[in-house]
Amino acid sequence: MHSLSSLKFLKLLPLMLLLGCPGVFAQSDASTLDGEVKPLAPTARQDSLDRIIAELLSQHHYRQSQLDDALSSLVLNAYLDSLDFSRSYFLASDIADFAKYRDTLDDALKSGDLQPAYTIFNTYLRRLTERTARIQTLLKQDFRFDVEESLEVERKDAPWAKTSAELDELWRKRLKHEMLTLMLSNKDQTAARELLSKHYDNRLRQARQSTSEDVFQWYMNALAQAFDPHTAYFSPRNTENFNIQMRLSLEGIGCVLRMEDEQVTVVELVAGGPADLSQQIRPSDKIVAVAQGDKESWTDVVGWRLDDVVEKIRGPRGTVVRLKVLPGKAGVAAAEKSVRLVRDTIKLEKQAAKSEIKTFKDSGGRELRIGVITIPAFYSDFEAARRGVKDYRSTTRDVRRLLKELQGQTDGLVLDLRENGGGSLQEAVDLTGLFIDTGPVVQVKDVGGEVKVEKDSDRGQAYDGPLAVLVDHASASASEIFAGAIQDYGRGIVIGDPTFGKGTVQTLIDLNRLTRVKESQGQLKMTIAKFYRVSGGSTQHRGVRPDIAIPSAMDTDNVGESAEENALPWDEIPATRYQGNPQLVAHAPELTRRHQARVARDQDYQAFLRDLEFIRQQRDKTTVSLLEKQRRAEQERLKTWQRERENRYRAEKKLPLLKPGDDIPEGKDSAVPDIALEESARIVADLILVNAGRGVSTLVMSR
Repeated sequence: MHSLSSLKFLKLLPLMLLLGCPGVFAQSDASTLDGEVKPLAPTARQDSLDRIIAELLSQHHYRQSQLDDALSSLVLNAYLDSLDFSRSYFLASDIADFAKYRDTLDDALKSGDLQPAYTIFNTYLRRLTERTARIQTLLKQDFRFDVEESLEVERKDAPWAKTSAELDELWRKRLKHEMLTLMLSNKDQTAARELLSKHYDNRLRQARQSTSEDVFQWYMNALAQAFDPHTAYFSPRNTENFNIQMRLSLEGIGCVLRMEDEQVTVVELVAGGPADLSQQIRPSDKIVAVAQGDKESWTDVVGWRLDDVVEKIRGPRGTVVRLKVLPGKAGVAAAEKSVRLVRDTIKLEKQAAKSEIKTFKDSGGRELRIGVITIPAFYSDFEAARRGVKDYRSTTRDVRRLLKELQGQTDGLVLDLRENGGGSLQEAVDLTGLFIDTGPVVQVKDVGGEVKVEKDSDRGQAYDGPLAVLVDHASASASEIFAGAIQDYGRGIVIGDPTFGKGTVQTLIDLNRLTRVKESQGQLKMTIAKFYRVSGGSTQHRGVRPDIAIPSAMDTDNVGESAEENALPWDEIPATRYQGNPQLVAHAPELTRRHQARVARDQDYQAFLRDLEFIRQQRDKTTVSLLEKQRRAEQERLKTWQRERENRYRAEKKLPLLKPGDDIPEGKDSAVPDIALEESARIVADLILVNAGRGVSTLVMSR
């Protein structure tokens, strides 16, 4: 084995700066087979690999955490969460038995002793087998849906059940909730009962097919997550899935998925992919069934391994896949919907920046034209650039071209970075260079404390006019570098929600380089550096705070770096030398005053705020009624809200109004305007008027 004692070790490896995806490929779910459950045990190869991974993390991870009792406790918590997140299988007595590992896993990791991990997993598998038998018995009972009772669905911090009878009561309510959800999606009670029975048989069958390699991956991920949420171990099988994702060559739907509470959950949409372009799938949605083509029957995937679900969704370009989805935005009372997608290869041209122009008239009749450039990702065709292709695609090249096309046609500009999860660091630096003359863009501090400054060295600006950057809580990594630099330089005003807060850099380590084993050992994705703004503050954890707040439907309490377990903290380093413009800071109070005065009397904006509040109320519900009459009323209330919201704007545009029972159009088919973008354009128009010394002026948009 190579020595890991020197920081020079990392420089021997091909580094991949992973800026794009705040979510990670989570560990796959466990798998099954009928017959006797045989306890799993570690192999000698895994004992050795365990020591290598533990040493890598303790010596070279940015956090510089020691393998001690405190870390041991974090690893145990993460491992138990990965196996039983909803606290529905283990008993309190099991957790008491595992207490002996709370301050000893560190010693076991150092010595290559994996037995504690396998002891815990084998207990879990036994409890899962017992619980599935009880579930099948419970499913044979009659469920009454005219009884006033409820289920607490948020169980991450719930106490562990003391007895099997206590778990029986929890599962009785859980099964009743799941059956009612299926009935609200137009299944009769018999079909719902059969489907749930199949769900849990699948779950057990999958779990009992688990291998020693699966257990090793879950445990190593628990160790990795104790350092930070972006560090992860990829087994040989998941290494291939990860590499496909990073190449953006996946012929599928363009989703990053992970397992959350036994359900396959959409973490992120790949810009330009079929799911993104459909505008019918959103982060936090749950995928519960998959069907191939337009005619094949549905395959229920609840309880499946994550990697098996990914393989089911993936397929040749041009073929159809249908998904049954539980919308995350609708909360715990959501009903299923079907989405039809045509698989395709993710292409840069589908990620490409695009532009439009929004027109206003002020109270004096002057027309103001605000250009909008939407940037879905920080992309670059690295392979074409390497081959010397003259016109290869990149974010900076595409935005430069759009700026030339808008030249002479606009008075101001909005750059829309909402839902932009990042991408290339170099593109973030180069794009910033289009809007500043020259200077530093971001500071990068490595694990050894060395700070490197990434600079724009090209003199001149492609655009020097009034500018705003629109962000939301899904704007991450490279998006935060760009928005932070524009804000620090005083070059433009930042509008929207606080950004995601991913201010860390990861490298991908091929573990075969550290062993003498020929077969694949997988990879370790490890955090090795941190981003800092030119003003010295980190983009980590806090993100970029907007100058003017416009809320979004994003769940800012439960999504983002600040919501992650063991996220690296915010801190700051000395500012680097840069020349900012104080004029915009001086204008900020007046721009805020105008914005607040305008939206207070803007009926569309007030309706937008009411819509966001309704979405928040639905999403924040942690208790769900098990009374069918109430659930149907809640579902109808949600449909009525969606229909009335759509009809408000269809009436304005003289479009036919929706009637009860009509499908609610989504995305580009919806008449609902993008209120946040329209108000951002008005703020840029205000900036133009303030710069010109104009008085208070009413801005009317020409839709």
